[in-house]
Amino acid sequence: MRILVTNDDGFTAKGIKTLVNILKPYGQITVVAPKRTQSGMSMAVNLGQGPIATKYLGEEDGVQWWYVDGTPSSCVKFGIDNIFPPEKPDVVVSGINHGGNYGTAYLYSGTIGAACEGALASIPTVAVSLDAFDPDADFSAVEAFFPAIFEKLLKEGNKAFGTVYNVNFPNLSASRLKGIRMAKEALLRWKNEFIPFDEDLFRRLVREKFGSEAGQFPKVEEGEVRFMMAGDIVNDSADDPEADINLLAEGYATISCHRLLSHDLGENARLKALGMESDF
Repeated sequence: MRILVTNDDGFTAKGIKTLVNILKPYGQITVVAPKRTQSGMSMAVNLGQGPIATKYLGEEDGVQWWYVDGTPSSCVKFGIDNIFPPEKPDVVVSGINHGGNYGTAYLYSGTIGAACEGALASIPTVAVSLDAFDPDADFSAVEAFFPAIFEKLLKEGNKAFGTVYNVNFPNLSASRLKGIRMAKEALLRWKNEFIPFDEDLFRRLVREKFGSEAGQFPKVEEGEVRFMMAGDIVNDSADDPEADINLLAEGYATISCHRLLSHDLGENARLKALGMESDF
């Protein structure tokens, strides 16, 4: 089996190294991951932004490692178009993300965006995340239970175009995980999303997530006021026992299923019945 592994935390993250070790028994692994963190990029691609740097990092224990100085989706495109031909990957696995990708937050996720890019190329895809930002997080639950999930998804998963499987693990050790549940994404929204930029706070948050200091900041132009993304999560699905965020809080790993083609045929039919269509 040819496996393309990627993430949005960058090729040096503990999560992707753990994922590679988990997947080694299943086939030939090629890693194509971002050079630097690309969280929150969804399916963004590097269009019109100048040359895109890539580097072959060599082979380690039978695994080929590449980085692309671009978005996770760009990494998957590069792997499919420039590394695998004349064949293509049999599966794309994105992760293990440092931080959960549950609820409607999946819409922003570079981890999910990379998986969607694989699905767009008609390749089975799985995204996997651990709800912990610690760069040295405990991945023992993922190591213990993701292999069985992966095997079942490959064997029993929907082979129709555009299916993306989103797997989330709570921040628990393997011995404390209560089980696995099918889930739906919770309806999450954020408030107070922008706060005045605090460089010390920003650097501390980056250290906590990525284990290193943030880089240099662009010069502030006259008249500019800097802010930073923050925000408080509001869970509008707090009473829904099937919502992923609630199941994770109870100690379960979750699997939710998504489709690339999100058109609402019922709404199409309703508007058509109301006379929205016309000829000129």
